[in-house]
Amino acid sequence: QVQLVESGGGLVQPGGALRLSCAASRFTFSSYAMSWYRQAPGKERELVATITSADGSKNYADSVKGRFTITRDNAKNTVYLQMNSLKPEDTAVYYCNARLAYIHYWGQGTQVTVSS
Repeated sequence: QVQLVESGGGLVQPGGALRLSCAASRFTFSSYAMSWYRQAPGKERELVATITSADGSKNYADSVKGRFTITRDNAKNTVYLQMNSLKPEDTAVYYCNARLAYIHYWGQGTQVTVSS
């Protein structure tokens, strides 16, 4: 079945950086828009960043603009999220999402904790 497997989460100090990866399999990765979402304890899941399938255009939540960068490698069926200048409020479980029209696939999530 379809798989999205996130990795790269962990504990980092404020101001630090992490790179998340999401490896996809068993669907046509290049046809799907890919996104990263996050969910902090007691909060709703929020969209962090999206990269389209067609032209690779990118969109970011205002809270991460200038600090996070989403990229994709269609040859490796992988999407990345480079997170710089991390803040304690970035602490959350980060989820990978693949979307094509009404079809959504989700990964299991990876924990990111920003704390001194």
